[in-house]
Amino acid sequence: MITITTSNCINCHHCAKACPSRIFAVSSEKSIEIKNADRCIGCGHCVAVCASNAIVHSDFPTEKVHAIDYSKLPTPEQTLLLIRKRRSNRVFSSKAIPDEWLSQILDAAHRAPTASNLQLVEFTLITDPDKLNALTEFTLDAFTSSLKFVDNAVLRPICKRLFPYLFRYLPVIKKMKQVYLEQGKDIGILRGATAVLFIHTPTSARWGCEDSNLAYQNASLMAESLGVAQFYTGFVLRAAKLRRKKLEKTLGINGTIHAGMALGMPMFEYPNYIDRKAIKVKKM
Repeated sequence: MITITTSNCINCHHCAKACPSRIFAVSSEKSIEIKNADRCIGCGHCVAVCASNAIVHSDFPTEKVHAIDYSKLPTPEQTLLLIRKRRSNRVFSSKAIPDEWLSQILDAAHRAPTASNLQLVEFTLITDPDKLNALTEFTLDAFTSSLKFVDNAVLRPICKRLFPYLFRYLPVIKKMKQVYLEQGKDIGILRGATAVLFIHTPTSARWGCEDSNLAYQNASLMAESLGVAQFYTGFVLRAAKLRRKKLEKTLGINGTIHAGMALGMPMFEYPNYIDRKAIKVKKM
């Protein structure tokens, strides 16, 4: 339900310009009218853009509307410095991440935009050491089983030509498996992370992958600002695809995992940031 408190409305027409569903229209008298409210996707643009608090939306009662103090926002230079310093830090200490910080990381991820504002993104946070070890074992087993045909003496010459990228990881996986079995050390999957965050959506979500990775970026930057080290769990995600929903079933996830982040308190900080290769931009 959407209504306009006419006594508060200053006819700035910002709501009509901001609404992606074209629910607000400007009348011949230059006042705002509401049309086709049933098309509302609940994005909240109208409430957020209204400086006079004239729009009353049932999805956004007063306690859900917060004024922004722009003076507290980071400068562009500060934001870019945070992005420049971000690294996939895989060297963790044994210190646990404070629960409050994990909550902030989740909140940041949850606030990422989603297609049509459907907000179908869900999260699974794992901090139990036994479950983290199980993730490592699942990943190593999935790769070991799947790479057997590549390592076959008969098929090796053919596979090396057809799947050269697999041969890059074959010795790596073998070494990780050997060290894990002999020493109980995870040197390549989670690397001692004390938490793993999986981001997933129902299988029916058309833009699940895109939405999940937008959420990942929010979470990653929040983790960086808190001083929490993190990296993308590429091996685990690939293993999940190889085993076809087995990981989701094991974790009780009704849907598809699209992104994953290993987190932990860093053993040390990087004192420098380095430049990337020259940016490639095509202007048209």
